[in-house]
Parts: sequence; structure tokens; C-alpha cells
Amino acid sequence: YCVGEKLEEREADKHFEVVGAQVKEVLFGLSAEQMKNVVIAYEPVWAIGTGVTATPAQAEEMHAFIRQLIEKKYGTEMAYGSYILYGGSCNANNALELFSQTNIDGGLIGGASLNAKDFINIIEAAETVINGK
Repeated sequence: YCVGEKLEEREADKHFEVVGAQVKEVLFGLSAEQMKNVVIAYEPVWAIGTGVTATPAQAEEMHAFIRQLIEKKYGTEMAYGSYILYGGSCNANNALELFSQTNIDGGLIGGASLNAKDFINIIEAAETVINGK
């Protein structure tokens, strides 16, 4: 399930409100058993296909917020057992720094997956983080 805000919503400091509403509207109607099968991707609309990406700090902050929402609704085990990915222009140049953030569990890779060498570099970044954690 993809969530994310538009640039004007972020600039108006409404990004948590927008993403929180998206999470609650769709996911909070699920049972805990159903929630176990959900993968969430934070993909800021302003970063999709633009080459602009959220900073690692911005992405981490939103992922932590989403995880806190899940924890309040479903508990700690579900919150930390859920996968929350980052989308929005994740590429070979920024994957390692993004994936190194505490609450980012991987990437939802779009256009960068079309170049095999770049995609391999993203996979290697993920492996580096996994092996280092």
C-alpha cells in the first residue's frame, strides 16, 4: 500500500496529517491477521519520477511516524514486524543512505530498475545494510 503527500502539502507542514489519514483510512480497517500481509511504501508524490528524493532524514521521520501509527493500533510486534519501504526516486546513488535509516526496510524501485547495473547497485546497497545490521 503506497502512501505519500504532494509537495504543497509538505510545504504547508501537513505531510503527517495527510499520510496519517491515508494509513488510518485503508489499514485500520484490517484485522491483525490481514495486516501481517501488508507492505507499506512511503512514496512522496513530489518525488515520483522527478529525480528529486526525500532526504534520508525526511524519509526516516515519515517511516518512524507510520511505524508509530501501526504500533498504536496493532502493537509493537506488528509495528516492528511490518515492512515499510521508501519509493520516490530511490536510485543507485541514494539507496545506501536511505536503506541505512532505522525505519526504512527497503525500497520500492521504479525507473532505476530499468538499468541492470543501477539495479544491481541498489541490491548491493540493500545487502550492505542487511549484513551490517
